[in-house]
Amino acid sequence: MTFVLRMALREIRASWRRLLFFFICIAIGVGTIVALRSVIQSVRGGLAVEARSLIAADMLIRSDRPWSDPVEAAVERERVAGRVTARSETVEVATMVRPAREDVTPRARMVELRAVQEAFPLYGEMTLRDGVYSHELLRGNGVIVRPELLAQLGIAVGDDLLIGTETFEVRGIIATEPGADLGMFSLGPRILIDYADLPTTGLLGFGSQASYEILLAVPDADLQQLDDDLDDELANEFVSVRSYRRSEDRMGRNLTRAENYLSLVGLVVLILGGIGVSSVTRVFVQQKAKAIAVLKCVGATSRRVLAVYMTQVLVLGLAGSLLGVGLAAGAVAWVPSFAGDIATSFQIEYGLQLGATVQGIAIGLLVSLLFSVVPLLEVRHVKPSLLLRQDIPPPTGVDWLKWTVTGSVAAVLVGVAAWQAGSLEVGLLLSGGFVATAWVLHLAGAALIRAIQPLAQARSFVLRQAVLRVARPGNQTRLILLAVGLGAFFILGVRSLQGNLLAEFDIQMGEGAPDMFLMDVQEDQREAVVEFLDQENGPEDPPVLIPVLRAQLVGVDGQNVTLENYEAVRGRGRVSREYTVTYRASLEDNETLLAGAWWPEAQVDGAPEVSVEESIRNRLDLEIGDRLSFDVLGDIVTARVASVREVDFRDFRAGGFVFVFRPGSFASIPHGYIATLRGPESVDVRAQAQADLVSRFPNLSVIDLSEVLNTIQALLRNVTLAVMAVGSLVLLSGILILVGAVSMTKFRRVYEAAILKTLGATGRLIMAMLLLEYGVLGAIAGTVGGLGAIVLSWAVARYALDMTWEPAPLLTLVGIVATSALVAAVGVVASLDVLRHKPLATLRSE
Repeated sequence: MTFVLRMALREIRASWRRLLFFFICIAIGVGTIVALRSVIQSVRGGLAVEARSLIAADMLIRSDRPWSDPVEAAVERERVAGRVTARSETVEVATMVRPAREDVTPRARMVELRAVQEAFPLYGEMTLRDGVYSHELLRGNGVIVRPELLAQLGIAVGDDLLIGTETFEVRGIIATEPGADLGMFSLGPRILIDYADLPTTGLLGFGSQASYEILLAVPDADLQQLDDDLDDELANEFVSVRSYRRSEDRMGRNLTRAENYLSLVGLVVLILGGIGVSSVTRVFVQQKAKAIAVLKCVGATSRRVLAVYMTQVLVLGLAGSLLGVGLAAGAVAWVPSFAGDIATSFQIEYGLQLGATVQGIAIGLLVSLLFSVVPLLEVRHVKPSLLLRQDIPPPTGVDWLKWTVTGSVAAVLVGVAAWQAGSLEVGLLLSGGFVATAWVLHLAGAALIRAIQPLAQARSFVLRQAVLRVARPGNQTRLILLAVGLGAFFILGVRSLQGNLLAEFDIQMGEGAPDMFLMDVQEDQREAVVEFLDQENGPEDPPVLIPVLRAQLVGVDGQNVTLENYEAVRGRGRVSREYTVTYRASLEDNETLLAGAWWPEAQVDGAPEVSVEESIRNRLDLEIGDRLSFDVLGDIVTARVASVREVDFRDFRAGGFVFVFRPGSFASIPHGYIATLRGPESVDVRAQAQADLVSRFPNLSVIDLSEVLNTIQALLRNVTLAVMAVGSLVLLSGILILVGAVSMTKFRRVYEAAILKTLGATGRLIMAMLLLEYGVLGAIAGTVGGLGAIVLSWAVARYALDMTWEPAPLLTLVGIVATSALVAAVGVVASLDVLRHKPLATLRSE
C-alpha cells in the first residue's frame, strides 16, 4: 500500500465523523439519479417487450365516426393481398350504468364502455381476478368490469347492470386489459361487452360520442410499408393510422426525456452535496494546516500532500456513491407496490440497471472531485514556518492556477448537466439557472443579514451574540442559506401553486355555477328532459341546452390562405382535428369580440356565418369575409367568417367553442344537445337524481363536475407530492450540510464556549445563544425561500398557466416559522458536544 493511500485512510479514520454528513449528501444525490434512471429504464424495457399489447394489435385505425366505404375497402384489399392476417373491431363510448337490483340504493356511474369482437385482443392477454377470460363470458348480454365499479355501485359478480336500454350480467372482474390507453385521463372505470350486443343498448343513436377502432395483425416485414400506404390512402377519410412501432417510439422518446429531466433532480441534490464538500474541504484544510506543515518539514511536497487529500476525497466519493446505489436498490424494490396500472398490466421487472448504476457512481466521483480540487489548492500556501505562526498568510498576486482550475471545474459541471439532460442547451440553462438562483439567494441572504445588524446593539446579551455569530466569518451562513433556502423555495412554491390551482377550479365551480353536464340529448328529448329537470330542481333554476355538432374543417378560401381540400388542411397541423361546434344568437360571458360584427339575434336565415376563436384566426391567417368549409356528418357546410372572438376556456360554465355559427346554419342537419345545470347539494339526492335521469333517458351520459374536480384534486395532490419530494430531498441535503457545517466548525465553538463558561456563562445561557443563532439563521433561510416561492408561483400562474394568482401569506409565514424551528433544533442537537465539554480541558488543550 502506497504512502498516499495509507495517509488518506488514516485521515479518514481520524475525521470520519466530521465527513459523514457530506458523504451522505453524495449518497442521496447518487441514489436519486440511479433510482430514477433505473425505474424509467425498467419501464422502457418492459413496454418495449409489450409494445403490441399497448394497442392490442400491430396496427390500429381509429375514427370518431362509423367506417366509410373507402376505409372498409382499403382494409379488405390488404387482407386479400395478405398484408393483413387478422382483424378485430371495437367501439368505445362513455355512458352511464346503474344497478338493476331493486334492493340496492339507486345510483348511477359514468363508465368507459368498450364493445369487443371475439378476436380481441390480437396481442396481449386479458386477465380476470378470478377465472380465465373467454369471449363466451360476454355473449348474451354479459359484461366484465373494473373492480372499482363494483365498490361504487355496491354490487358483485352475478348481479345485473343496466346499460342503455338493456340489462347485462356482471360475469367477471378485469385484472389486466391490453390496449387500455394507460395514463390517459379517464371519465370512469372500464367495462367490456360483446360487440354484437352494443346496438341493442341504444347508445349509438344519432349524435352519440363514440370512438371506432379497427385492430389489425400485420407481418413485421410489411408493417412499415402498410403504415405509410394506409396513412396516405386514408388521408381524407378522417381516420388516424398508427402501428405499435409508432407508439413505442413516441413513448420511448417521452421516457428518455423524462429520464433525463428527472435525473437533473438528483444532479441538483448532488451539486448541493458538492457545495458542502467544497465547504468542508476548505475548513478541513484550515484545521489540518499544522499537520500539513509538519509533513512539509519532513520532506513531503505540496504535490504529494495534495495527492493524499485528493485520494481521501475519491475514497469518500466512492463510498458515498456505493451507499447511494444501495439506497437506490431499496427505493427501486419499493416501486412495484406503487406503480399502479403499468405494474399490473405489464410484466415489468424493476431493478437496478447497470448503465444507470455506472453513471451514478461516475457522477458521484466526479462531483466529489470537482468540488474539492479548488479548496485543496490552498495546501500549496501552507509553509513549514506555520509551526511558529498562528495563521496562513494570504498569497500575493493573482493565483492563475486556482482560477484556471475553477474555470475548468465550471466547464466540466456544465458538461455533466448536459450529459444528464441529454442536451447541451438544457445543461447550459440548468447551470445558468442554478448560478443565478444561488446568486439571488446569496444577495437576499446578505441583505437580510445586514437588515438584522442593528439587533447587535440590543440589550439582550443572547440576542446580541446570536446576531454577531450569524454574520461572523467562517460560520458558513451563505452555504446554509443556499441549501436550506432552496429546499424551502421548492416546497413553499409548489404548495402555493397548488392552492392557486384548486382555488381556480373552486371559482369556476362557485355558487350558482352549473356542476353537471348532460351529454347526447336528442332533438325529440329536449322538452321531456327540461320538464324532468324542472321537477327535480324547480323551474327557478332551469337547465341550459346547448346545440352541438361534430364538424371537421376541410377547406379554406381566404385572402391570405387557400386550402382546397382536407389533405391541405392536415398540413396545418392540429387545425385538422374534429371540433365540437354550436350555434347561437349572442355572445357568452366568457367571450370578447375582437374583430368583425356579431349577427342580429333575430337573424336565422340566409347564408351560413361563423365566428372563429382568436388562435384559429392567427394559425390560418384569416380575415373577415373569408370562407371556411366544414364536413358535418358527411354534408359540406361553407360559412363566411363574420367575427373573431377571444374565449376564456378556463370558464367552462358557458362552454368554450372554437367555432360558433349563426342560428339557421344547420337547419337541414339533425343534431343533439348538451345540457348544463346545477345539481342538488346533497350527495344522496344527487346520486338518486342521476339514477332517475338515466333510468328515464338511458342514452344520456351525466358528467358530474364535482367528481371531475375530485379527480383533478387527486392528480394535483400526486403531482404536488412528487415535486415536494424533490424539495424535501433538497431540504434534507441542506439539513445535512447544516449538521456538517456545525461539526466542522465545532472546534471553534468549543473554545468560545470554554471562554464564556470561564467568564460565568451557564450551559443554559449558551444553549439559548445557540438556539437563537440557528433560529435566526433558519428564519433568514425560510424568508429567502418563501420570497422566492412567491415569485415562482406568481410567474408560473401568470405566464405558464395564465390564471389569476393570489398570495398565500399564512402558508409563507408557517413555512418561515417551520424552517426556523427545524434549523434551530438541528443546530442545537448537532452542537450538544459544545455544551458537554469542560472549559478547563479545552483551555489546557490550547
